[in-house]
Amino acid sequence: MIGLIVNPIAGMGGRVALKGTDGVVDEAIRRGARPVSPELVRLFLRELSHYGEAKSITFLTGPGPLGEDYLREFGFNFEVIPLEIRYRDVEGVKIPDTTAEHTKKLAREMLGRVELIVFAGGDGTARDLLEIVDRKVPILGIPTGVKMYSGVFAVSPEKAAEVLVKFLHGEAKIEEREVRDIDEESFRRDEVRARTYGRALVPVVEGLVQGNKEAVRIDEAEELEALAEAVAEEILESDGIYFLGSGSTLKRIKERLGIEGTLLGVDIVEVQDGEARLLVKDATERDLLKFVDKNPRVVVTVVGGLNFLFGRGNQQFSAEVLRRIPKENILVVATPDKIKGPVRVYTGDREVDGRLRGYIRVRVSPWMEKLVKVI
Repeated sequence: MIGLIVNPIAGMGGRVALKGTDGVVDEAIRRGARPVSPELVRLFLRELSHYGEAKSITFLTGPGPLGEDYLREFGFNFEVIPLEIRYRDVEGVKIPDTTAEHTKKLAREMLGRVELIVFAGGDGTARDLLEIVDRKVPILGIPTGVKMYSGVFAVSPEKAAEVLVKFLHGEAKIEEREVRDIDEESFRRDEVRARTYGRALVPVVEGLVQGNKEAVRIDEAEELEALAEAVAEEILESDGIYFLGSGSTLKRIKERLGIEGTLLGVDIVEVQDGEARLLVKDATERDLLKFVDKNPRVVVTVVGGLNFLFGRGNQQFSAEVLRRIPKENILVVATPDKIKGPVRVYTGDREVDGRLRGYIRVRVSPWMEKLVKVI
């Protein structure tokens, strides 16, 4: 038997620049956010349903939006753990009023009954699970949160299905992986306060399960400074609208441009006659969409350790936004140590992801570019 736990509100803060969802669901909805977890769980189950093994799997899950609804929709065998769920209305959006306790109660009931717990959520959900299951049973994350810095997540919902099938065949290696999380209140103030909460057992298949987010090494500082200065100079030489992504590399570029941008968000900048002007600080998906018809250029970096360009921590760059930006308008900036093999994109839209795949130029020093494969 396989456990399935869905955090139905995970990831709602991403596209609206809240950098997480913990404690800010109402604000996310007021900014236009809608639940993203349900559709990503459906992608996981749709992919899983294509495997012959699907018919032999019985899931143990929570009621309604905690798992039951999606399993019923795709015709999987399942048992439901009784649990009361209440709903509430926020700005006309009906959402389940769930908390970490729902995840923990389901996990407790699953101990001793399941071989693996598959969960849909982010780092916070992984923490909740770790508190209950420790290393008694393996866990595998369907990535539906915003940050997902822990090493327990499949690289996409579809790949989570593939990992599950390989686990059933004994083809996945069980490894201990770190569960990490960031204080979201500090995160929203551009302060990174990360903590490792422990290690979980995870079924790992090379290329299908991500690693942990890595911190920048101190000895990279000089490389970053030189790279940021060179890129900023080139930006100032070309008038237009720029979408500048998140991270310490981009923060340095923003400082060289003379703007007070965010460390952990996306900023919209206009360059004219060698001067940069901040138009929108900490932009949402909706803000980006207002400027996509102005032929913007996107400048992003690679999330160290996770090897993602889009899909981790920068969900403002949604499929709807990226669909309208030519690939040649995307500039990737990263020090060589951040480029470890292919890099990934995941927007949830196969057409958009497919258009971004192939090879992309990555600026790795003031004088050099590298062709990197996007998968």
